[in-house]
Amino acid sequence: MSKQRVVILGAGYAGLRTVKELQKKNLDIEIIIVNKNDYHYESTQLHEVAAGTEPADKICFNVSDVINKEKVKFIKDTVTKIDKDSRVVLLENTGELTYDYLVVALGFVSETFGIPGVDAYSLPLVDINTAEAAKRHLDATLANYQKSKDPQDLSIVVCGAGFTSVEYLGEITNRIPKLADKMNFPKEQVSITCIEAMPKLLPMFSEKLGGYGIDVLKKRGVDFKVGTPIKEIKDKTVVYEENGELKEIKANTIIWTTGVKGSPVIGESGFDERRGRVMVEPDLTVTGYPEIFMIGDVSAVMDKDSGRPYPTTAQIALKQGDSVAENLRLTLNNQTTIPFEYKSLGTVASIGNNVGIGNVMGREVRGYMGSIMKKNIINKSLLEVGNTKTLLKKGRFDYYH
Repeated sequence: MSKQRVVILGAGYAGLRTVKELQKKNLDIEIIIVNKNDYHYESTQLHEVAAGTEPADKICFNVSDVINKEKVKFIKDTVTKIDKDSRVVLLENTGELTYDYLVVALGFVSETFGIPGVDAYSLPLVDINTAEAAKRHLDATLANYQKSKDPQDLSIVVCGAGFTSVEYLGEITNRIPKLADKMNFPKEQVSITCIEAMPKLLPMFSEKLGGYGIDVLKKRGVDFKVGTPIKEIKDKTVVYEENGELKEIKANTIIWTTGVKGSPVIGESGFDERRGRVMVEPDLTVTGYPEIFMIGDVSAVMDKDSGRPYPTTAQIALKQGDSVAENLRLTLNNQTTIPFEYKSLGTVASIGNNVGIGNVMGREVRGYMGSIMKKNIINKSLLEVGNTKTLLKKGRFDYYH
């Protein structure tokens, strides 16, 4: 009798954590993980790559460094569709891959909200390639000012004021003075504007804590436009609405960080989804398909306290990986699965290398201590998704930098 086959799609926080936990359980099964890249990247640090404060290889490590090759097979390929009724995954190069159990952890893509011109004229931050492209563009544009003397070369607009936006702003405001010295442009003429449709910035933090973080960025020269929805992105131009009037900002660097949605493969495969996320059963399976687990950025898990789905974070993705690995063990042993339970340990945002804000286990931290907490969280993640060797090679120990 052939072994039961468990296929995991995606090597992000949720997928790789599932594999790590599964291979510990010594189950008599075939485990296959599929990912379009042969590496995992820490998506919570993409803003550092985009701003140029960390190289891409600092936030990446090979999938092969984490999996036990005697227990797990890795396939580098792109998922094009899931045929959930036939229990088949379609891969771009490999073709059909059958499964007995499927763990879908395909990650996210940029959300444009249907706003015209976003794809054509702005730079998203969703993976290593887009982050490196944003960094190259920013550096080239700032360097070009020396010969162009075009004020738009020194104009940067960040669309959205969520986590990624604020952390990106923290990094570039730290780096621009160094670039000004290197590239010989007037740093006092650099214009950085952040445009946000919502009426409040950093709503996940208390008003006092969020206000502290925004004040840090304002003192570094960031101009925030709040409650001003973006209506269109044109070539080197952002069109937004303020007090019922359409206005424009000219900039040769436009960064798009307004939000993300789950992989389009989810909708294209016929799952009942909203913005690429599927509302799952308590044990993280898909309604009507108990052999399919949906986790990470493509999963919607209801928070009973708020009555809304939990935000998709690395923290919850890691916990989902643990839960799925255990529920697969129970299922394979003909035992009842356990409902997923989650309690956030807190949230921390960096504002450059040595400043951070956060709420950790009910305690608010800010400033230098906030930056230490952020680096500790990064290091904890590297251990949970990678291993000790990964932590030693990629960890953040620059506490006094």
